[in-house]
Amino acid sequence: MDVQLAPVPRTDQHNSALDRLPPIAETNFAPPPETWRKLSPINRRRWHNFKSNKRGYYSLILFATMFGLSLFAEILANDKPIFASYKGEWLMPVLVNYPEEKFGGFLAITDYKDPVIHDEINAHGWMLWPPIRYSYSSINKDTPHTKSTLGACLAFPDPPPWASSAKLCDAPADQLQRFNTLGNRNWLGTDDQGRDVLARLIYGFRISVLFGLILTTLSTILGVTAGAVQGYFGGKIDILFQRFMEIWASIPTLYVLIIISSVLPSGFWVLLGILVLFEWVHLVNLVRAEFLRGRNLEYVTAARALGLSNVKIMYKHILPNAAIATLTFVPFMLSGAITALTSLDFLGLGLPPGSPSLGELAQQAYSNLQAPWLGIAAFFSIASLLSLLIFIGEGVRDALDPRKTFR
Repeated sequence: MDVQLAPVPRTDQHNSALDRLPPIAETNFAPPPETWRKLSPINRRRWHNFKSNKRGYYSLILFATMFGLSLFAEILANDKPIFASYKGEWLMPVLVNYPEEKFGGFLAITDYKDPVIHDEINAHGWMLWPPIRYSYSSINKDTPHTKSTLGACLAFPDPPPWASSAKLCDAPADQLQRFNTLGNRNWLGTDDQGRDVLARLIYGFRISVLFGLILTTLSTILGVTAGAVQGYFGGKIDILFQRFMEIWASIPTLYVLIIISSVLPSGFWVLLGILVLFEWVHLVNLVRAEFLRGRNLEYVTAARALGLSNVKIMYKHILPNAAIATLTFVPFMLSGAITALTSLDFLGLGLPPGSPSLGELAQQAYSNLQAPWLGIAAFFSIASLLSLLIFIGEGVRDALDPRKTFR
């Protein structure tokens, strides 16, 4: 016997309640827009641990600030104006090379510090100069030099104005006026060729850090890839790679550099390519050990049973767990790369002659012991840079260590 239920009649009260409900299409079920930006709990704990290490945290802030400023070295230290207005025309000499004939001269390159060009532009406009009116290759032509204790005028290098009480040599009044201009002072002195030490430090800092970052990145990619292949597959592949690495690591890098520098012209990319060929081996054993440990864990076995490819298992499941040990080692690799460039420049096997480099400045300090400001500038710049990186590396190591706790 079928039982039929009578439909419940709808009243006006029910209809009005249904009408007040928002349509389903307008209901917003999306998560808050900032949810994806939030870190996972474990990464929040790691970041909190890193910030709790005050020395590492403030070292990171100081290093990032210094490196960020050095990226704008052409605006901080340059022998060309940032902006200029000449006869109603807006110019950007820091970005565009204007010929001298534009200002009434005849040379292909304009020397904006030349008195004739300087007066010509100021007579028909104005110039906005950087805080330091020297580039890394600019020579101070307005310095009157200083007198020795015997009254003779000394040649380059010139001491900083705040570090010497020696009298200046006689010079024309207009030259002394240009020399005493705030932007024309050499606050850290000059080197043995009359170039501003502070300007060369800014440019040299940028080149050293960029070189170290690129070298560390490429070496890390190659080292992690080689170590992952060795550790994951093992067997004959691991044995062959290990024997190859033993042979490759025994090749003397310095001799290879000497041989190649006698054949190829020295340059940034040539030097970087040579060092990449030898620096990647430092990470291989570390990554290999992590993959050897992780390839037999249960979640990796389950991933194989699900039919995942070896590449996906290696870089999606094992590598995130092995990355902790790798990231701990990266800041120390960066400091080692910068030290390698500095050492090669000191030996004359690094960047081309005339390039701004911390190692070249240290070599000048060694060759000019009568100019202690060169040694002081080189020592404090190299020591400060490497100390910041070591402090950052210690902070990263402690932040990624699950046994470390901070209050």
